[in-house]
Amino acid sequence: MAQHAERTHHLTFNTDGRPHPLENTLVAVTVLLGAIAIISSAFNSLHLLSSWTGLVGILTGGYGQFISATTAERFALVIGLGMAAVGFYLGVAHGGLFGGLW
Repeated sequence: MAQHAERTHHLTFNTDGRPHPLENTLVAVTVLLGAIAIISSAFNSLHLLSSWTGLVGILTGGYGQFISATTAERFALVIGLGMAAVGFYLGVAHGGLFGGLW
């Protein structure tokens, strides 16, 4: 007789069954910073916000990739890193990290 394996269908980055609070926090921060960077890069006057949040998002995402434990964490980090990088590059193209301050 076939046995039925119970599956839980909930969103989690802890696919190995162990908690990863630091890694999950880095995922959330990276995705949030990436979203802010890419949204603010659509406006030329917000180049300081998009370039700095993009740079910090790239750094947090890179460190998160370095210490990530599961594939789900890495997947979300790559999405956040991509958004942060695009926001950073567009922010730099619109005026840079210090453009207009000096």
